[in-house]
Amino acid sequence: MLADTLTRSLVDVLERPDLRVVAAGLMPELDISLQQPFQLGENLTAGQESPAGRACLKLGEPCLRNPALAPTFLRQVVELFRLLHAGADARLASFAAARVAALFHGLDTNASCPLPTELAICAGEVPKSEILLDIWSSLKLLLPEAPEFTLQDANRLQPILVRLWPVMAPAETLMSSGGDSRLAVDPETGLNRYSCSHRPRPWAVSFGSSTASSLSERGFGGAEAARCAMMNALLSKQDPDLVQETMVKNARAGIGRHYGLPEDAILLSASGTDCELAVLALVAAGTNRPVSSILLAPDETGSGVPLAACGRHFAADSACATLVGKGELIEGFPADTRLIGVTIRHSDGTSRAIEEINAECLELARQEVKAGRHVLMHRLDQSKTGLAAPDMNTIEILRRELGEHFSVVVDACQARLSPSRVFEWVESGLMVMVTGSKFFTGPPFCGAILLPEKLRNRLRSLSLPVGLKDYAHRDEWPEGSDENALSTGHNIGLALRWHAALAEMDALFTLPDDTIRYRLESFMAQAVDIVDRCPSLTMLPMGQPVDDGRWDAVPTILSFLVDDPLVPERPLALEDARKLHRWLNADLSPWVREGEPALLCVLGQPVPVPHPLLDGPAGALRLCAGARLVSGEPSHAGLDESQRLQRECADARRVIAKLELILKHWNVLLDANPVPRYAPFS
Repeated sequence: MLADTLTRSLVDVLERPDLRVVAAGLMPELDISLQQPFQLGENLTAGQESPAGRACLKLGEPCLRNPALAPTFLRQVVELFRLLHAGADARLASFAAARVAALFHGLDTNASCPLPTELAICAGEVPKSEILLDIWSSLKLLLPEAPEFTLQDANRLQPILVRLWPVMAPAETLMSSGGDSRLAVDPETGLNRYSCSHRPRPWAVSFGSSTASSLSERGFGGAEAARCAMMNALLSKQDPDLVQETMVKNARAGIGRHYGLPEDAILLSASGTDCELAVLALVAAGTNRPVSSILLAPDETGSGVPLAACGRHFAADSACATLVGKGELIEGFPADTRLIGVTIRHSDGTSRAIEEINAECLELARQEVKAGRHVLMHRLDQSKTGLAAPDMNTIEILRRELGEHFSVVVDACQARLSPSRVFEWVESGLMVMVTGSKFFTGPPFCGAILLPEKLRNRLRSLSLPVGLKDYAHRDEWPEGSDENALSTGHNIGLALRWHAALAEMDALFTLPDDTIRYRLESFMAQAVDIVDRCPSLTMLPMGQPVDDGRWDAVPTILSFLVDDPLVPERPLALEDARKLHRWLNADLSPWVREGEPALLCVLGQPVPVPHPLLDGPAGALRLCAGARLVSGEPSHAGLDESQRLQRECADARRVIAKLELILKHWNVLLDANPVPRYAPFS
């Protein structure tokens, strides 16, 4: 694909997974006689292609001389080409491409070299008109035919840029916005607090879908395609509000398509925890009684869920970029909401019998309604370790008995459920919470609530808590929702994260259900054997979903305790299990000289589990099967089904081998405390 004269370092740039997706269909070529970083040749007019059948971009001698800036220049030329090809004004497209390239450069953890002045200026606030005119003297050299650009033109263009500047950004930058601080990317590591990236990270072996995943090239492509469509529409002078609203609504419609529901049945939320707030708001607005939230397994849901279930701020900031007081009551939410937790494990960590949990839920719900309260029952499907409770029969008994004083939301945020089953629950009148970031392996922080028809019909009459403005925008909710309680503007980060997840959902659900089930069963059977054969690991009982023939009868979360290398007769305590989890995802080659120390491995974050030999909880790690395991990855191209399964199982063995390597070198790593990074050191 590349000219023979390219250096190895420049080849590496062009083969980066993020740039490979962004530049798909284009052919970069090196012209060492070109003194500019790049140039769009005359052959790149709309509709024309290179002799090779793909559009050709010329990279100049500065890319060869300074390979550290080559990724930035390539990102700039690709953005500029695509915008011009879509018919954008050359001046507006040039400033947009410079802005995107400048922000892209800032995302690279090794981008220590300074940017050219025209790009560095675009990394900050919108330049004044006079500065735009100065920058143009450099940007026009990159065009085959540069239009005239006067101070008068700059004065007209500047307010347009002011309005568009926040969304003139790479997809990975936008996807890290529109959530709380857990989404922020550490510039030193290239990862967020989940140790995930919004860029593809194909060198990492990932079985952590019960927590979060870095994007695949497919997911990144889904987000990038949606971003490009938005940019093309914005630069063709369409109404910016309408363009952004359309992107959000397209995400809602895409979710609805997979679950057989209309767009107005889909309510977007920045995370599964944010979903809790929306559910409580809907339930509290529909009753004149105080609400009692019965929450299953509070230790095995999101850490902020207990606060959100009481209508309280669950972090120090919110999805609408508002600083809030963690733990404080959100304005408009009832102060008398009561949270009642129901455990799904005994004090020794063993699972409670489902019959025992059902009986407790029946007693609590009846008791609360008798006391004059409205019950909001959270049916968990599934917990972080794959458990589900109470059973649906218990839910139906309570719905018949308690009538209008009883509401149900199914917490299906793990999304390990057949869409047909979810559709049946929604049709029967249940709310269902899902995310695109667990089983579907989309990026962290994309949640949604699926609303039954009866609730949708009542939305227009419900007065919602005004504090929802800190968490939700109008276009994320069905039409007719209380606009006084929802923010204007648009959460483009949330929409793009869902478009990434939808790309994974599209790939998964093109497969027949029996194929999905077969692949999950085949892998999980071998995964159980792999973990069982490791003497340092102790498996926890797996959930046993109802089996009526659908693929979601296959348990896909395998939880296990790890023996403490210093005291082998007891498991790792939670904090030590967290260290192990981090080191699995880090390059250990500076400290360990055997095995595969540089291999980056992602498992589900440790879950606190009571244990009789510890004062505090043990930490259970989780090896999970996600949607990509079924639908495949680009690196699986050319492999048949059997070979792909062998490859996945071999990767699972490599993860366990690295885990054992860490236990062997525990004391050395305790001193070094390696940190996960986007890529291995090499």
